[in-house]
Amino acid sequence: MKRAAILLFFVGPLFWQLLTSLWPEAELTSALPHSLTMANYAGLGVPFARAVANSFLVAAATTVLCLAAGASAAFAIAKLEFRGRSLLLGGALAISMFPPIATVSPLYLGLRAIGLRDTLAGLVLPYAAFALPLTLWLLTSFFREVPDEIFNAALVDGCTPWQVFLRVYLPLSWPALATCAILVFIFCWNELLFALSFISTPERRTVPAAIALFAGEHVEPWGQIAAASVVAIVPLAALTFAFQKRIVAGLTAGAVKG
Repeated sequence: MKRAAILLFFVGPLFWQLLTSLWPEAELTSALPHSLTMANYAGLGVPFARAVANSFLVAAATTVLCLAAGASAAFAIAKLEFRGRSLLLGGALAISMFPPIATVSPLYLGLRAIGLRDTLAGLVLPYAAFALPLTLWLLTSFFREVPDEIFNAALVDGCTPWQVFLRVYLPLSWPALATCAILVFIFCWNELLFALSFISTPERRTVPAAIALFAGEHVEPWGQIAAASVVAIVPLAALTFAFQKRIVAGLTAGAVKG
């Protein structure tokens, strides 16, 4: 009974959102619909499909950028001896603590100065700046748990540190990489503030910005807003269910000292 109540607490709002998306527009003020319809989904049209494609592109590009930069940096922090590596990790954490609202104005001016305002690339850069610290921390914890004997043995065999990273540590780090990729992708998919602030062309909007502007453009179409929200949730839910074991394994890597 207790588990059923907990499940209802979390699943109930999602079920109601799904029901609202199938609710006829003329019956939204009634207690329950007399019939269900797919008209709200059909009404989303090409503009929202383009927003979904934009979100996929931005989220995928940011994820690749964060993994490429974060994995190599995390390996260096975890296994190489150099001055300031603890300071570097602390600095990354400090960057992630900045509230996004406090950085909107300088980022806007910076993107405009380099010609990236109102472009998808102009979203990838700030997204990567805020998602990279999480990637760095998770992967650093994972690499620290890999025994140093493996690193030293590879050096004795003639590998350079870069070759050790590519040929030994990178193949071992797939669970942590998958976790970071999923978390970064979800962050980028859901981000609203930067998407609203830096993008003004309707054809370049991402999913959260498109949903947020539905009310102003279509005069409160609650059914379509619910339908768009369901469409936005489905990819993330599928991704999370498919890789939930990897997410847990990656998040707990480094949490227990063997």
